[in-house]
Amino acid sequence: MFIKTLLNEDRMPTSWYNIVPDMPEGSLKPPLHPATGEPVGPDALEPLFPMSIIMQEVSPERHIDIPEEVQEIYKLWRPTPLIRAMRLERALDTPAKIYFKYEGVSPAGSHKPNTAIAQAYFNREAGIKRIATETGAGQWGSSMALATEMFGLECTVYMVKVSYDQKPYRRIMMEVWGAEVLASPTDRTNSGRKILEDDPESPGSLGIAISEASEDAATHDDCNYSLGSVLNHVLLHQTVVGEECRLQMEMAGEYPDIVIGCIGGGSNYAGLAFPFMRDKLSGEKEIEFLAAEPSSCPTVTKGAYTYDFGDTLCSTPLFLMHTLGHDFIPPGIHAGGLRYHAMAPLISAVVNQGLMDAVAYNQTEVFEAGVSFARAEGIIPAPESSHAIKATIDKALQCKEKGEEKIILFNLSGHGHFDMSAYDQFLSGNLVDYAYPEEKIRESMAKIPKMG
Repeated sequence: MFIKTLLNEDRMPTSWYNIVPDMPEGSLKPPLHPATGEPVGPDALEPLFPMSIIMQEVSPERHIDIPEEVQEIYKLWRPTPLIRAMRLERALDTPAKIYFKYEGVSPAGSHKPNTAIAQAYFNREAGIKRIATETGAGQWGSSMALATEMFGLECTVYMVKVSYDQKPYRRIMMEVWGAEVLASPTDRTNSGRKILEDDPESPGSLGIAISEASEDAATHDDCNYSLGSVLNHVLLHQTVVGEECRLQMEMAGEYPDIVIGCIGGGSNYAGLAFPFMRDKLSGEKEIEFLAAEPSSCPTVTKGAYTYDFGDTLCSTPLFLMHTLGHDFIPPGIHAGGLRYHAMAPLISAVVNQGLMDAVAYNQTEVFEAGVSFARAEGIIPAPESSHAIKATIDKALQCKEKGEEKIILFNLSGHGHFDMSAYDQFLSGNLVDYAYPEEKIRESMAKIPKMG
């Protein structure tokens, strides 16, 4: 069942949904200044972001209008299809109905342009000439390269070195759209030079790349920083996915019992889940929310819920979130977009409130699920998205055991067309699981600031 045709452009969402006003009172805490321990205000973010984005970051408004120019670019690929995975259902012999929202149809092949386009627009409106950003697997970097090209901005991407080496076609895609792509850590920033001095063979991490990109932006007046996940405004922009999906499911006469997604920083899952979570927060619906992450970087399932830095070099404010410690460098798994030491404060808060659960998987079982999905539905998923597929398959098999006809919805956040070397390793039996790096995580968590 292909449901895109049931939603035309005239019914596309015209506003983003902000979950903050609907959260339980006292569940959200402000970021803190690392030196004073006092809450920081919007002015602390001015060296990095335009004021329009900062106001979205702290907005108390439930709905924020999507600018018309952003809506017009969205229409290049939106609405994205909501598809019922009937062949997967038959392969699993489950009574459950499985739906997935497919974000891989965007020009960059993932959900990331939903916020990249918005951020590039607001930066152009503020007179900014260049964007500096980081990327792990390359989904975010390619999306920002696309967005800056569309709005006439320059783009510098600090790409985590292990992904830079693993995914050359992602780098080439960014360069086609005019971006400069650097393997992080680099010798161009103080942050990168410090890491290379301590470890010349460092594989890099999202935390390191964030340090480099934010330093670049903070030291150049015509440049701003752009983040592809974690912060409130990024999750806000992604809710176009869930708002659109609500309309599509309504047209199909369905409503999900379980909503699933992968989490690295949290944006794709929040984008799908938050518009449905408001029904749970209001008491209208009882929905199960489940997020899937890598066992080698188990931020939510094993991390602490505490204040920590968002980057490795401690240049950001302190955020209350699930974290493995700001200097933790995850093993080089192929789901590069999930190799982040921390989780979005909003995702962390809803977990802490008991509104959603998380599960962690090894990469071989994730790729097994991805291959099963590809053979049933024909779409080769990104390794990140395959975490959501694995969780979906597990839930569907539980429904089979219990005879439950539940409706499962998951976000297929991107395709895996640039991940063929990873699939090759899996199919040839050479893909390995990384043991949970307990000692390294313990060492890293010991360095988390004691801020309460």
